[in-house]
Amino acid sequence: MGRKLSTSELLITAGSAQVIDLLCWALLDRGDWVICEEPTFQGATGTMFNHGARFLTVPCDGEGMKVELLPERIERIRAAGEPIKFIYTIVNFHNPLGCDLSLQRRARLLEIARTYGILILEDDPYGWVRFEGEDIPSLFSMDDSGLVVFSSTFSKILAPGTRVAWCAGRDEIIRKMTVLKENVDTCTSVLAQAIVWEYCRLGYLDAFLPRIIDHYRKKRDGMETALKKHLSPDRVSWQKPGGGFFYWLTVPEIPAVQLLEKALEKKVAFVPGNAFYPTGSGGLNNFRMCFTFASTEMTDLGVRYIGEAIREFEQEPGHKKS
Repeated sequence: MGRKLSTSELLITAGSAQVIDLLCWALLDRGDWVICEEPTFQGATGTMFNHGARFLTVPCDGEGMKVELLPERIERIRAAGEPIKFIYTIVNFHNPLGCDLSLQRRARLLEIARTYGILILEDDPYGWVRFEGEDIPSLFSMDDSGLVVFSSTFSKILAPGTRVAWCAGRDEIIRKMTVLKENVDTCTSVLAQAIVWEYCRLGYLDAFLPRIIDHYRKKRDGMETALKKHLSPDRVSWQKPGGGFFYWLTVPEIPAVQLLEKALEKKVAFVPGNAFYPTGSGGLNNFRMCFTFASTEMTDLGVRYIGEAIREFEQEPGHKKS
C-alpha cells in the first residue's frame, strides 16, 4: 500500500469481494453512478449492479483506463443532477486485460478525483504477482486527500479458501464499513485470520512469495510460447502481461461466443469478452484466458485446439468478417 496505517484505517474482510459489497452498502443508493473501466471484472460490477448501480464506463488501452476521458463523462452526469459515488479501478495486471495503470495516469486519476470529490476504490489482488519491471506506487500511497479505499487479498498469494482480505481508507469510511460488516457476518473467521497471521509472522509468506511468482512466471511464459506457436498474428492479437493471471486476446473476424462453442467441442474453455462489459456493448471479438492453473503441456494443447477452432470457423461457408 505504500504507507503506514492506524488500526482505524484498516478492515479485515471475508475475501476482497466483501470489500466491494460493504462499500456499496456504505455509499450507494439505487440509481447512483459508478465509474469503472470497460472491460472490467464482472464479479465486481455484478455486486455493484445488485446494489442498484448504473455504470459510467471508460475504455482502456495498454496503459489501463484512459483517464483523460473522465472529466467530460463526469460533467455530463453531474449536469443532469445525478450522483457519482465512486470510481472502481483494477490498477495492476488488470482483470481481464492484464495491463497496469501507468504512473502518469494514476497521478492524473487522483487529480481528477480531487477536483470532483469522488472516492476511488483501488482493487489490487494481483499486484504481488509481478514477473518483471518495477512496482508502481499505489493510488493509496499517492493520495493526500483521503479519497482512496485500497483493497487486496491473500487469495492470490496464499490460498483462496482462507477468505481473508483487507481494505484501507480514511477512518470515516472504514468505520461505516465495519458497522455494516458486523450486521453481515459479525467478523471475518478468527481461525482463518489466526492461520494467516501465524503464516506471515513466521516468515513463510515472505519466503514463499518468490517461489509463487516464479511458478506463475513459468506458466505465463508457457502460454506466451503456445500462443506464438499455434495462433497466427494475422488473426489473433494479445499483450504479454507482466504479472497477474490473465491474457486478453482479440480475434477481429470471429465472435468469441461462437468460437467458444467450437472450443468446447475440443474440451477447451475460455471466458468470452462480452462478460466483462457492464454496459453490454463490447468484447464481442475478445476472450480471456487464465494461465495459472493448467500445466505448460496442457496449456500448449489447449491453445493448439483453440487455433484449430479458429481455422475451422474461418473455413465454414458464409464466414464473414464481424
